[in-house]
Amino acid sequence: MTDEQKAAYIHAQAVAAYIETQGMIACNQYREMRGESQAWDEEAFRLVIDQYGLSTNALLAFFHQ
Repeated sequence: MTDEQKAAYIHAQAVAAYIETQGMIACNQYREMRGESQAWDEEAFRLVIDQYGLSTNALLAFFHQ
């Protein structure tokens, strides 16, 4: 995989993670409007980074393959 392909892959992963977190935020806002507790906490948002391989260490390893 070329560096450009790697960058495109990481960009796609970042967009997918962004979409997922936006859904999580919307869910939390909806539940807040209904007087319910939040479905997603801070840790859940941090886990999205790992799920999509976007942590600093994962990115460094990916680009040094």
